[in-house]
Amino acid sequence: MHSDTDQAIIIPFPDPVLERAADQLEQVAGDELISTVTGADVQPTIDDFWLDELADGLSESAWMELDLTPRLPAGLLAALRNEVGILDKTEVMSRAGIGRGTDLVKDRSVRRDKIAWLDGYSEPQRMLFECFEQIREGLNRRLYLGLKRFEAHYATYHPGDFYKRHLDSFRGRASRVVSLVLYLNEDWGLEDGGELRVFAAADSGQMVGQVRPEAGRAVLFLSEQVPHEVLPARRTRYSIACWFRQDEVPLPL
Repeated sequence: MHSDTDQAIIIPFPDPVLERAADQLEQVAGDELISTVTGADVQPTIDDFWLDELADGLSESAWMELDLTPRLPAGLLAALRNEVGILDKTEVMSRAGIGRGTDLVKDRSVRRDKIAWLDGYSEPQRMLFECFEQIREGLNRRLYLGLKRFEAHYATYHPGDFYKRHLDSFRGRASRVVSLVLYLNEDWGLEDGGELRVFAAADSGQMVGQVRPEAGRAVLFLSEQVPHEVLPARRTRYSIACWFRQDEVPLPL
């Protein structure tokens, strides 16, 4: 059993991605980082009732669709979208792969997105991390998952990019336990594609949901149990993927 007061272990990059990209960011004409949010209350609006809903959804169905817009400080989604949009114009974002460490394989027949790891260095990231930390603590109190930390990255899907059906963690690995995907795209229509297709935990051939990647929408699911895929996007698509983990290793570079 894990204490309700366990603190997440978040190990930042020694060389923050935004700091490394400073010279490149300055060269992106007309772009400016949005580092503040609007409104008097800049704290995440997360209460026990909502956390109860998250725990119930994971327990009953292993996944659920959420609207995080009312839970986040006003302006935070726009600030995050601005940040990833600038990073997407630099060399900071790299082609994503499959697997970890020495087993990492960059197979473009399986996935074609680009990623940049979040480290909490910027103000928008720090505020988002406050939200993730409250979710981690809330799920631990209700489901006794032993979540010790989380990791997160931006993902960019350019037109034609996709990610075929997969699980976020190998069964029995007990590292990534709960996944959360947050979308940052304004005015996303059906014609834009890029939906997240979700399959049943008990039957990977049964589709149980399809989520349009609209700004503020999110999906929460059990990493080892819920297969999912990203359909080909028809315009540039931005998202943040977060994994709540049971291990204590440093964030991957």
